[in-house]
Amino acid sequence: MGVQPRALLAEFLGTLILLAVIVGSGIAAERLSPGEVGPQLLESALVTALGLFAIIAVFLPISGAHFNPIVSVVDGVLGSRRWGSVLAYLPVQVAGAVAGTVLANLMFGLAPVALSTKDRLSWPTALAEVVATAGLVLVIFLLARSGRSALIAPAVAAWIGAAYFFTSSTSFANPAVAIGRMLSDTFAGIAPWSALGFIAAQVVGGLVGLVLVHALVSERSARLRRGDDENRTR
Repeated sequence: MGVQPRALLAEFLGTLILLAVIVGSGIAAERLSPGEVGPQLLESALVTALGLFAIIAVFLPISGAHFNPIVSVVDGVLGSRRWGSVLAYLPVQVAGAVAGTVLANLMFGLAPVALSTKDRLSWPTALAEVVATAGLVLVIFLLARSGRSALIAPAVAAWIGAAYFFTSSTSFANPAVAIGRMLSDTFAGIAPWSALGFIAAQVVGGLVGLVLVHALVSERSARLRRGDDENRTR
């Protein structure tokens, strides 16, 4: 059976909302707390965590609530999702990210697209993206493969909210997010050359997370516990 259109729509809408939340909250924070980077980051982190909780809780039964190419690919490698679904998800997630950024720009009276000039790439921020992405993969798949998928929404929201502050990169942890944020020259923006470096680091982080998931969860245990989640979202 091919991927269901409603699953693709859920991935598109979820990623769109995610980027609208990230970019929109960043713009709002800049306007509410001009020149105060700490409050700006706190405001954006809180709003992003709340938004993530909502969209994961809503879309998890429909598509698995990935909104992230790294998560989709890891799901495929672990055998929880058919590769046809994975390959269908990736362009939809990127399209949703672009649409969400455009929407956020328009909601705040800005040009629909403005390439960011914010250089974020350095060795420390690249390492931070490895850590943020590996941690995200661990949080999602350790819960999913131990039969605790109901905890994914709050756990992911908590991880990303915390990682806004404890990582020097402010935790993108998502190639679709990096691509979308290139298109807004605002608080949440990232220059294209920095985005490429972040995406490379996220791929490394995804591999690290995958290795750790394999090390921490036996395949037999995972097969026994994931049946309902797998059937519901294919």
